[in-house]
Amino acid sequence: MFKKIAAAGALLLAASAASAAQPNTFYAGADIGRTEVDDFSGHDTSVGAFVGYQFHQNVAVEGGLRRLAEYDIGVLTGGLMRAGDVRVNQAHLSLVGSLPVGESFSVYGRLGANRLEARISTPGYQGKDSTTRALYGVGLSYAYSPAVSARLEVQKPSSDASNLSAGLSYRF
Repeated sequence: MFKKIAAAGALLLAASAASAAQPNTFYAGADIGRTEVDDFSGHDTSVGAFVGYQFHQNVAVEGGLRRLAEYDIGVLTGGLMRAGDVRVNQAHLSLVGSLPVGESFSVYGRLGANRLEARISTPGYQGKDSTTRALYGVGLSYAYSPAVSARLEVQKPSSDASNLSAGLSYRF
């Protein structure tokens, strides 16, 4: 089954190489989305920015920063409930492989690493913890013009968090 999927992907890649993005170009953009972390209820808004370099018609290297989430929490200390917050930030670097599926659409996958940092702040206590994890994601891109694209992506920055974001990128 995997061999058939790989062969079909290779044929599609070869057939659509002419409509792929031009190599040796830089791009930058921003996105907004929703993050879900397993240990916290609900979703939270994420915002991010990214820069990349397309060194092959179907492969780019990309780095970015994102505020994944900010949650209000209650902490019981000394018999009193005190308000606090938790902020989760992400810095990432990854390879992005894209495959055109039409004149303006392409699908892409991401594989890389990200540094996650969680900061907790309550009255009388502040702390932080960070970890480096693998990052993967899949997305869909639509080119409005050769320079401007919109994208929709699902990322998995850690085993207990997922992010869905929509953004714009500008190629220069």
